[in-house]
Amino acid sequence: MKTTLAVLSLLSVLSFGASAAQLVNAEQSQHLQSAGTISLGGVAGAPMDIRQQLSQKADEQGASAYRVIEARNDNTWHVTAELYK
Repeated sequence: MKTTLAVLSLLSVLSFGASAAQLVNAEQSQHLQSAGTISLGGVAGAPMDIRQQLSQKADEQGASAYRVIEARNDNTWHVTAELYK
């Protein structure tokens, strides 16, 4: 799990085209207002694919940012993220 979170954290420095919701770290999230959580489950793909899906789902919820709070990969990904406005 630590490796998974590290991979997702490293991806936070990459830009993601037209995605409005940005991946933030714990320090950055301290200055933002929490707006709930989202989860993805049973998703196949690379960490960048998961990040794109999280960003899209956060956008749909009206969030400007999200932070991954749980991630695991048991043949498919399960990821939970906190949303921020």
